[in-house]
Formats: sequence, structure tokens, C-alpha cells
Amino acid sequence: MKNLKIAVLVLILSSIGFIANAQDFIVKGVVIEKGSNIRVALAEITNLRTGIGVGSNDIGMFQLKAKIGDTLLVIKRNLIDQRVVVKNAEDFVVYLVRGSTTLDDVTIRGNTKKQDLDEIKREFKNKGVYNGGKTTILSAIFSPLNALYNLFGTDPKNARRFGRYADNEIKQSQIDVYFNQSIIKNNTELRGDTLEKYMLNCRPEFDKAQYWNSYDYIKYIKESSKKFTDTLGKGK
Repeated sequence: MKNLKIAVLVLILSSIGFIANAQDFIVKGVVIEKGSNIRVALAEITNLRTGIGVGSNDIGMFQLKAKIGDTLLVIKRNLIDQRVVVKNAEDFVVYLVRGSTTLDDVTIRGNTKKQDLDEIKREFKNKGVYNGGKTTILSAIFSPLNALYNLFGTDPKNARRFGRYADNEIKQSQIDVYFNQSIIKNNTELRGDTLEKYMLNCRPEFDKAQYWNSYDYIKYIKESSKKFTDTLGKGK
């Protein structure tokens, strides 16, 4: 009799578990770009069983009706599609990998200016201008003629001037990756002359932006563009 009660209890618990698994519930998740830990906004998440889809919000989070065993398809432009199986009702993270073609394009564009600047630096070096036109104690001791040339020659002065220019250009090119017309247009209503004035007046400083990711830039663009348009509306 005791064994029969245990068997009935196990059957009841199993039935409850089966019913729970068969029911739809709200699954919650967040989409993140793997490697950078950047939260991915506006990703498309679709339950392949129901065909119902939602988009991730500004901080990469989403909610979607599903049940255990369902497969979610997560899509975002320039990132590789990901399929995720719902295993339980717990919150989870979806990691998307950036497509290799896109990454290569960004890398090439980012390196082009730096490569050009490095090439000019090499030309100065071929003229006998070392260390960016700067004279160090060691160079004065072991290469006195070069030290004098760096102090009084025209090319060393140009090399120093170019060095300052090159450093600034490299810094600005890092900002250009995210603070550009394409990204600003996608996140604001600014167009034409207003867009150009905004980019000129509201360009972030490198000291503040050097550690920003794409989410930080988009947040800055949305907030600063609103302040900018509000100021225009007041006639200031």
C-alpha cells in the first residue's frame, strides 16, 4: 500500500512537471556582442514555433512568450545569426558574434589613416630625423651630430609638428568610427545643415570618449542631439 502511494505521488509530480513544461511563459533575455560586452539594441528575436517576434530595447533586453523546447532565432545586422533553445524559465544571455567581413572592413578603414601617417614618419626617418625630431640625452651622447640636426634643422621642426598632427589625427579617427553622419542619422532626426552644425558643435572630446563603446556613443548622441535641438528651438 505504501509503495502504491509513492507511485501515485511520483505520477502526480511528473504530470505537473509535464503540464508546466507544455505551458507558454514569458522568457526574458539580453543580447550582447561577444568579445566587446556591448549590449545589442534592435536585435530581432523570433520564436520559430509560433512565428512571433520582438526587438531588443536600447539596453539589449527582450521578453517573448515561449515554452521549454522552443527555438529562438536572434538576428542583428552585421552580426552572425544565433539560434537558442529555451531550456527553462530562467533569464538568459544571447551572445552574437560580429561577422568577419564587417570586422575586416572596419579594421581596414581604421588602419588606413594610421598607415599613411606611419609612412610619412618613415620618410622623416630616412632623412636622418629620428625620434620624431626630438633630442634625448642618449642621442646627444651617442649621436651628437644628429642631436644638433634635430635641434636646428628644418626637417626636425617639421617632424615634431607632424608628430603632433599625427597623434591628433589618430585620436580623431577613433571618434569617427561611431560619431559619423550615418550613425547620427540612424539615431536622430538631424539632417542637412542642422546635422553638420551639430557634428561641429557637439563632437565629443577624445579624453572623455576614448573608453566609450558603441552603446556609450549612441547614448551620448541621443542626449546631446536633444539638447542641441532644444537650444535651436529657443533661438540661442
